[in-house]
Parts: sequence; structure tokens; C-alpha cells
Amino acid sequence: MKSLLLSLAASFLLAGTVFSNASGGHEGMMEGAHSGMDHSAMMQQGAPAPAITEGGQAAFAAIQEIVATLFGNPGTDWTEVNIEALRQHLIDMDNVTLRAKVAAEDIPGGARFTVTSGDPGVQASIRAMTLAHAATMDGVEGWSLEAAETEDGAMLTATGDEIRIRALGFIGLMTVGMHHQEHHFALARGEMFH
Repeated sequence: MKSLLLSLAASFLLAGTVFSNASGGHEGMMEGAHSGMDHSAMMQQGAPAPAITEGGQAAFAAIQEIVATLFGNPGTDWTEVNIEALRQHLIDMDNVTLRAKVAAEDIPGGARFTVTSGDPGVQASIRAMTLAHAATMDGVEGWSLEAAETEDGAMLTATGDEIRIRALGFIGLMTVGMHHQEHHFALARGEMFH
């Protein structure tokens, strides 16, 4: 209970700081390039506009972040950029995360996950993601990952720290390692494909 109260207090303090900083920075913005805009329509009762950071949809926001990074890098080779490849990969991620069925089976030292779908598009996403993840992440955390295609998806066998593996389940294992951001950037630059 004490930690909950401390968390709430910290949240209120942070909100107050953000509110204070936002109201102080608004005048500077008004003097800049946005001074010709009617900000009164965006304000309610004199309160500052909130700092908007979300792109509205996770895949869109991920693409937006990559595009901004590409624009910010003067060395970007625009002849190699392939944002559509990134979009297709994010579709695969969405399919596997939200539309696949997962059956877990405990095995000595870990677990085996059978990941399936009746939808051919989701099946293709399952195969692409599962096989690539096993090949990339085998050995991370000292775990052995093996993947194989099945008729309606793929199977992932993970052995190592069986308690963690079983607790994470299939989708938890798919998130291990901060490789996704680098992979997304490489896809967008046309450097790799799934």
C-alpha cells in the first residue's frame, strides 16, 4: 500500500512538472513559426495543450519514428529506403501477437509452443516471425531456440531456464532482446528482409 501511495504521489508531482513546463514553453512557441495559428481553438479555459507523443496507432507510430530518424540522418541513402518492407513486418508482428493460437507444452528444461492459424496470411506471419526469431536469438540468455514450420504455422522449442521460459510463454520469448528496433531500422533502410 505504501508503494502504491508513493507511486501516486510521484505521478502527481510529475504531472505538475509537465504542466508547469508546458505552460512556460507555450509563449516561446507562439513567438515562433506557429504564431500565425489560432491557438485559442486548441486550448480549453486557458490550460496549455498537452504534449502529444503518440502517433495514434502503434504500427503507424513505429513507422513515423523510423521515418523521422531517416530524415534526421544526412547519410540516409534514399535509393535503398524501403518503408513498405517495415510495414509488412509490422503486419506480421500484429498477426502473430493478436491473431495466432498458441498451445504450450512443458518439456524437460523448457517448453514447446505450437503456433497456428486457419488464416493463410497469419500462417505466413507465424512462420516468418518464429523462424527468424529462433535463428536470431538462439543462445541469448543461455537458451536454445529451435523453430520448424508446421502445416498451419510453426513450432518453437525453447530450453534453458525452464521457469522463465514457461512464465514468458511464446509471445514473451518473442520479445526477449532489444533487437526489434535495430531490425526495424535495417528493414526501413533496405538492408534486410524477413
